[in-house]
Amino acid sequence: MLIIVAPGQGAQTPGFLQPWLEDPEFAARLDWLSAVAGIDLAHYGTHADAEAIRDTAIAQPLLVGAGLVAALSLFPHPADAFRRIGAVAGHSVGEITAAAGARAITAEQAMVLVRERGKAMAHAAAATPTGMSAVLGGDRDEVIAAIAAHGLTAANVNAAGQVVAAGTLEQLASFADQPPARARVRPLQVAGAFHTEHMAPAVGVLGTLARAVSTHDPRTALISNADGQVVHDGREVVRRIVSQVSNPVRWDLCMETMQDLGVTGLLEMPPAGTLVGIAKRALPGVETFALSTPDQLDEARIFVERHGTPSPIDTSPTWRMLVAPAKGTFARNDAMEGDSLQPTAEIGTITSLRDRTPVVAPYGGVIVEWLVEDGDLVSPGQPLIRLHPKAVVS
Repeated sequence: MLIIVAPGQGAQTPGFLQPWLEDPEFAARLDWLSAVAGIDLAHYGTHADAEAIRDTAIAQPLLVGAGLVAALSLFPHPADAFRRIGAVAGHSVGEITAAAGARAITAEQAMVLVRERGKAMAHAAAATPTGMSAVLGGDRDEVIAAIAAHGLTAANVNAAGQVVAAGTLEQLASFADQPPARARVRPLQVAGAFHTEHMAPAVGVLGTLARAVSTHDPRTALISNADGQVVHDGREVVRRIVSQVSNPVRWDLCMETMQDLGVTGLLEMPPAGTLVGIAKRALPGVETFALSTPDQLDEARIFVERHGTPSPIDTSPTWRMLVAPAKGTFARNDAMEGDSLQPTAEIGTITSLRDRTPVVAPYGGVIVEWLVEDGDLVSPGQPLIRLHPKAVVS
């Protein structure tokens, strides 16, 4: 199975778009997204220095725009992608790239959301001197406990031995003076304590804007930063994009879900390298591809063909599919085929070693077909039930 991932803030480097912009079609598409975002993405991706693209309000639209246009270079006929991609995921702001790639939102909606996200997070970061530090090595549980003991937040849990602490500069300094056993603390060049309570004002701004965003259910499995669950409700995708601004990124759980799905190949969109580096350590046996320059496109397409399998999610204009958000044992409720469900009705639960997850029908509808039985073991993204929307079935 092929999984496409999109990097988050910090992956950008000066000039990374220079070779891509030699393609007139790429340049034209990037100009269009620049117009939507109100930012000259070509300038910042080619001529701006590291300090300029470190600015949150610049870095975030630059990353999302670059990822979306590069995806169109990799898949000139976008519909073909859904016959090859098993799942998508994005780290932090990369989740907006993934959501647009999965067609839960449009590219234009993604650029407006990321523009306002970047501005709001930059404004929130300016209110209090805050930052982030990488904690490398050590026992994960001990590291997270030490972070909490200093009043900090484990803002990114990327993998074993790679956790990011976030909070005020005073808290981070104290933490660095008393690092966890067998761990190194390295300050990160970021403008604030992202994915913590310090970003709460940005959540309010983005939440208000998100209410106007029209959505579709993703065309392929989308793995959420929040908990590694597969999300197949477009409204929930946007809700999570909003809430993740002040909540930790659990990339470790995303990779657990990738393993549950049976990933064999992981391809990172540009500016690539960060997530591939994590995967090489955390996903042994999984082949990786860091797409960094356009001269790699032919090789990347071969990689896609080698690992590509259709997503288990199918879509139709006349019925909706509900899929498993996580791995575990499915317990069905007593609803039968032909029964009508109200919006947000619970159809069952999935129980795993980690937790118990309710499965709800966000739109309601009439049960067309159960695809699993009570007590079945299910995997993330596995279809559970088909529903006709009530507007279709009278």
